[in-house]
Amino acid sequence: MQALYQLDVQGQKLLDVLGEFFVESEPDDSIRRLAMDWTRGAWRNLGQSDELISAASIKWSLSRLSPVDKSILRMSVYQLTCCADIPPKVVINEAVELAKKFSTAQSPAFVNGVLDAVMRRIKEQSSNKKD
Repeated sequence: MQALYQLDVQGQKLLDVLGEFFVESEPDDSIRRLAMDWTRGAWRNLGQSDELISAASIKWSLSRLSPVDKSILRMSVYQLTCCADIPPKVVINEAVELAKKFSTAQSPAFVNGVLDAVMRRIKEQSSNKKD
């Protein structure tokens, strides 16, 4: 989430030095690799994630979201759409916990509501493809 925030603020050029950020932030190599994979994946799928977030946050445009909330939502939507090994309830719970820790008092409920709506949309799209 913090790396996505930095990418959002500083831009694509940060991808070149992202490894250094993770080395400074996390001593465990396997966690660093996972964080790097998730960050790069979320950044590559930004368009899809932002589309789902925008559709789910009905009264809020993406530009009005705080950068912290936007980063939490982007990472979570990436995990919901591309990381089938992570249960959706775990993704949403972790996102709410991040919002509690790093954002405003209203953010956990907002993040929970948006991700719940995203999950419903993903399920609808999935069931429409099967029909």
